[in-house]
Formats: sequence, C-alpha cells, structure tokens
Amino acid sequence: MKKESFQTQGFLRKRSRTAKVPRRPFEKERLDAEMKLIGEYGLKNKREIWRVQYILSKTRSAARTLLTLDEKHPKRLFEGAAIIRRLHRLGVLDEDKNNLDYVLGLKINDFMERRLQTQVFKLGLAKSIHHARVLIKQRHIRVGRQIVNVPSFQVRKENQSHTDFALTSPFGGGRAGRIKRRTLKSKASAGAAAEGAEVPAGSDEE
Repeated sequence: MKKESFQTQGFLRKRSRTAKVPRRPFEKERLDAEMKLIGEYGLKNKREIWRVQYILSKTRSAARTLLTLDEKHPKRLFEGAAIIRRLHRLGVLDEDKNNLDYVLGLKINDFMERRLQTQVFKLGLAKSIHHARVLIKQRHIRVGRQIVNVPSFQVRKENQSHTDFALTSPFGGGRAGRIKRRTLKSKASAGAAAEGAEVPAGSDEE
C-alpha cells in the first residue's frame, strides 16, 4: 500500500505579525493624521499605515535598547552599526547621520517617502500619486531589471536611479496596448475601405 505524503511546509509555518492595530480605535487626532497620510501618499487602507508604523516601532525599540548599553559594548557596536547601515542603504537616514540617536528621531513619513508608489510619482513617471499606484499594479514599472507590482515596495537608495518604465510596457517602448492596437486597426481598415470606394480618374465612359 502506497504511503501518503503530507506537505507540512504550508500549514505549519508560523505567521509573524506584520501590523499592529491601534489600541484606541476612535482617537480623533490619530484618525485625522491617518486620513492625511492616506491622501498624501495614495494608500489603499489604514493597514498600510499600521504596517509601516510597526516597522518604525520595532526599529526604534531596537535602537532604544542598544542605547542603554555602554558605548564600547560589543552588542551595541555590532547591532547598532547594522541598523544604521540598513537605514542608510534604504535611504531613510542621511549618510552623515551615524548615531543611534538619529534613529529615535525617525518619523513615519521617512519610510513612506521610500515607497515605490511615492518614488514613481516624484520621478515624474506618473501624473499623480494615484496614477502611480495604477501603473505599478498594471506592471508598467521596473526597478533595475525586475518588474515590481507592489506599491509598498521599499526602494533602496542605490536603485532609485534605476526606477523606470518596464521594457514590455507601452510607455517604455514596448508593444502598444489593447485599445490602441484596436484603434489603429480600425483606422487602417477604414482607410482601406475609403480608398477602395474612390473611383479612379479617367474611368468614365466617353
């Protein structure tokens, strides 16, 4: 009898938390600030804000814990340098800010500015922040050689200059879209029909 093989990788994987729901759901100041962020960065829902807030909270908590140690402590030297190097590579911190105290001063806007949706709009590839989201979801944008269709993708500083239209996109010199191809085809057929309907000169009976 053949033994059944069970695939355990999917349902035994531990799902880590990616966002934290606010403790007070009806706080007016926080609700106004969230609505302002949604409009400014063209977000889909508030979970996108909570996800970034969770990343910011974890980063600042790690820096705060390291600041309690001695300046020459090996853990503070090693992990602190890793945090600052990661934030520099992401473009959240400036290159001249090499102290953990600057990590505590980070705001949610610093991470929002590194989103692919924001970068596409600020590079002039989209007419608005909402147009940028549509272009990304419809696979018109690439980062380097890779097409990215996730608006919340964090663009590293080194990849910022390599963000452009995809080579397969009509905006990047690729094949025209379905509507435009259909329009050109109908124009070509209408032009051919008009030429066939014309009577050649000198064909009248004398």
